[in-house]
Amino acid sequence: SKNFFALRLVYWLYDRDPTTTEKWVQDKFAKRPEICEANIRALKAGRNYGDSTQSFTVHYKVGKAKLPAGRYRKITGNEALAFGLATAAKLANKMLVFSGYPITPASDILHELSKLKNFGVKTFQAEDEIAAMSATVGAAFAGQLAVTSSSGPGICLKGEAMGLGMITELPMVIINVQRGGPSTGLPTKTEQSDLLLSMYGRNGESPVPIIAAATPGDCFDVAQEALRIAVEFMTPVVLLSDGYIGNAAEPWRIPEISDLTPINVRHPEATDGSTDYEPYRRDDRLVRPWALMGTPGLEHRIGGLEKADVTGNVEYSPENHQRMTDTRAAKIAGIANHIPEQTVEGPESGKLLVVSWGGTYGAVRTAVRRFIADGQPVAHAHLRYLNPFPRNLGDLLSSYDKVLIPELNNGQLRFIVR
Repeated sequence: SKNFFALRLVYWLYDRDPTTTEKWVQDKFAKRPEICEANIRALKAGRNYGDSTQSFTVHYKVGKAKLPAGRYRKITGNEALAFGLATAAKLANKMLVFSGYPITPASDILHELSKLKNFGVKTFQAEDEIAAMSATVGAAFAGQLAVTSSSGPGICLKGEAMGLGMITELPMVIINVQRGGPSTGLPTKTEQSDLLLSMYGRNGESPVPIIAAATPGDCFDVAQEALRIAVEFMTPVVLLSDGYIGNAAEPWRIPEISDLTPINVRHPEATDGSTDYEPYRRDDRLVRPWALMGTPGLEHRIGGLEKADVTGNVEYSPENHQRMTDTRAAKIAGIANHIPEQTVEGPESGKLLVVSWGGTYGAVRTAVRRFIADGQPVAHAHLRYLNPFPRNLGDLLSSYDKVLIPELNNGQLRFIVR
């Protein structure tokens, strides 16, 4: 038994400092190089085996959480997205049409929604990512709440059809449960490295709103907020989750129906056809109407080519292209006037503000709270709205001497903030 515990100690040391441990073995068996080599190989093999199989049982004791009174259930991020989407459809009195293609770690959204047919949910497993995105555009044109989901590689494939949704200005939500990249990358590992892809990963000037979930339970609310923005501003919306949020679970307080915010959907009414319908005549928010396909008198041209202002006909003139490019960008920027201002935990000005987004929420908030408990002048701002930013974010950042942005990438949010 003494040798067993000694071996466990050596393995433990090797896992933490392999260089020092190998040197110790070499010194101990300096006169027997064959034994030295055998021991080092055994150390490496044992360490690699344990790391690969994750077979060592580790126990954690989690203390009782301080949660508000209410009825709770366990929920994962992907489950919460599915429930949030189905709830949004009920709040909007619309059918939810979900078109998807299996991909880790987003597949569970399709699995969960396929169980909710009795709530007016239709799911379509397409033959590939391009077909799934194109079907989403079609469902939006038909007047339904249209949603698709994928992970990084699939979002790349969806790019052109996302541009079609953007230029036709139809409401839909594209969920990206991010995983490690690039290429097929690390399918079962989390990363938040698709922010720049979401911002710029389409040809031409193609701005879309981007929002991000913070926790598994937060996905329920963010799914509804994404569909609300899509419908109210007639635009595709990118919703960012990640592998950690999608697969992790937490206690989720089941909300009261009275606490849910309605989603207001308006369609223009039928006309006698005496005047031409103008599909790109906008309101004061630059939002065009959402005509239901087949409505008498509302026939209009649709497609991916540049639109003539107001009429929606094909228009190639440089003046019109500039005007439409500016108008679509201004519409997205104007969403900042209809989302909450950014809040902070901690002092509203001072030496350091830590800014985070997505699945790093728990780790960053825990670290900041420890500093605050030690009397350090540190504040934390966690962003939900990534495009456009909350309208007060610039003033907030300028209230601190330094801003720290920890994220699971090489500084993508930092790039956009700068």
